[in-house]
Amino acid sequence: MGKRSPPGDIESMSYEVRKPLSMPPPPSYYPPPPKPWFPWLVPLTFLANIAMFSFTLYENNCPAAIGGNRCLFYPELGRFSFQPFQENPLLGPSISTLKRYGALDKEAVVEHGEGWRLVSCMWLHAGVIHLLANMLSLLFIGIRLEQEFGFLKIGCLYVLSGFGGSLLSSLSINPSENPTISVGASGALFGLLGAMLSELITNWTIYSNKCAAFISLILIIALNLAVGFIPHIDNSAHIGGFVSGFLLGFILLIQPQFGYVNHKYIPAGADVKRKSKHKCYQYFLLIVALILLIFGYASGLTRLYKTGPQVLESNTF
Repeated sequence: MGKRSPPGDIESMSYEVRKPLSMPPPPSYYPPPPKPWFPWLVPLTFLANIAMFSFTLYENNCPAAIGGNRCLFYPELGRFSFQPFQENPLLGPSISTLKRYGALDKEAVVEHGEGWRLVSCMWLHAGVIHLLANMLSLLFIGIRLEQEFGFLKIGCLYVLSGFGGSLLSSLSINPSENPTISVGASGALFGLLGAMLSELITNWTIYSNKCAAFISLILIIALNLAVGFIPHIDNSAHIGGFVSGFLLGFILLIQPQFGYVNHKYIPAGADVKRKSKHKCYQYFLLIVALILLIFGYASGLTRLYKTGPQVLESNTF
C-alpha cells in the first residue's frame, strides 16, 4: 500500500518561475464638460433697457406736453401715458423726447459731433411693442450665449454689433424719405444672431448634428430679416448689426477643435492623442474677419463724416 509522500519543507518546495505580466494599457482620458458661466450681464442689460424706457416715458410727460385727453391710457398711467397713436403707433414717447435722450440722428452726429448717439440709440425704444419684441429676443438668444462664452465676450459682441448697426443705419438715412431717426437694440440682437452663425461655421467640428443646427439657424435669421421690411422698421440697422456680429463671431467665439485637451489637465499615463488647439481654417477665418471688421468700421465712419449734415424731420424704429 503506497504512502502519500509528506509535504516538503520550504527549502525542498519547488516554485514555477513566471514571467512578469505586461503593464495594462493607460486609460483613455475624457475631459469633463466645460462649466457654464453664470449669466448676469444679459439680465442686467434687460433691466437697463426697461429702466431707460420708463425714464423716457417719465421725462416725456405726455399730459403736460399736449394735454391728458389726447394721451393714450392717461387716467391709468398718468405721467407715463403714451403719445397719440397717430404719432407713435408702438405706444411710447414722442420723437422729440427720443432725440433729446440719444436717438440716432444723422444731423446731430455729423454737424454737432454727437458720435455717442451711435451707441446710445441702442438703449432707447420707441414703444412698449418695440421693447417687448427686443427684450424677449435678448433673453432667448443672449442667455444661452453668455452661459457658453461668458459675459466679457458677449458684452463686447453686443455693443460692437449695435455700433455696426447704427453706423450702417446712419449711412442709409435719406432725408427725403421717412423715417430718419433710429432707436432700438435690434442691431445688437442681430449681431448675436450673426455671431451664432459664424460660431457654428468656425466650430464646425464640435457639433454632432451639424445640418439640423445650420438649417434651423438660417430659418431664424431669415425670419428676423423679413421683419425688417415692415414699414417704420430700420432694416439697415439689422443688416449692419448682423454683418458685424457675423465677423465678430469668428474672432470672439472661436473654440478648440473636437478632441483637444489642454496638457495641464491630462493625468500622468493617460492615453491621449495630442491635437492642436485650433484648426488652420479657424485661424484663417479669424484673420480675415478682423481685417474686414476694421476696414468696415473705418470706411463707414469716413463715409459718414464726409457726407455732411442733412436736415432730418422724421422717425425710424
